[in-house]
Amino acid sequence: MSGNRRKGRQPSPDERRLWAQVTADVEPLLRPRRRPVSGAPEADEAAGAATGETARPQPAKALAMPPPTVTALRQPAPPPLSRLEPRQRRKVARGSRAIDARIDLHGLTQAEAHVRLRGFLAHAQAQGATLVLVITGKGGPGGSPSAEGRGILRRVVPQWLSFPEFRSLVVGFEEAHAAHGGGGALYVRVRKSGKWGAP
Repeated sequence: MSGNRRKGRQPSPDERRLWAQVTADVEPLLRPRRRPVSGAPEADEAAGAATGETARPQPAKALAMPPPTVTALRQPAPPPLSRLEPRQRRKVARGSRAIDARIDLHGLTQAEAHVRLRGFLAHAQAQGATLVLVITGKGGPGGSPSAEGRGILRRVVPQWLSFPEFRSLVVGFEEAHAAHGGGGALYVRVRKSGKWGAP
């Protein structure tokens, strides 16, 4: 045998035409893979594999959500405290306008005085009273605040009457006339039961 390899015979033109007619209706078993469109995930992965880079996942776009609406429950603001009219105050000082009830807080601690005062005003309201006298005392010598239950009540009782817990009971208050204790007492106007307005 010769060391040179014999080349295979090439088909003639007639044989090529015949082969084309025979294979015209034959479909290939393996279809060629479609080339991915540029920008598709497969193309991006293939490009990343070719360059040695890993495709980074794109962050999802945050959906724009409307801010939550919070409806605040607003409590009705209590009306401002009012004072006695000058004409009415003069009648009270002269005794032509009677004081419906009075309470003396002398000698009580703050805790005792607070409970007594609230109970007194609630009872006065239930009885239909409109003006009461609350005696706190003037305190130490010269009217200066001193020990608990004496001068301290002169300072804290007006503060209590301004608190929301008393606003359903009190329309207003002011220092009493000298005939009723002056700086050691208070005229307190009692609110009508179940009403915010002045009696």
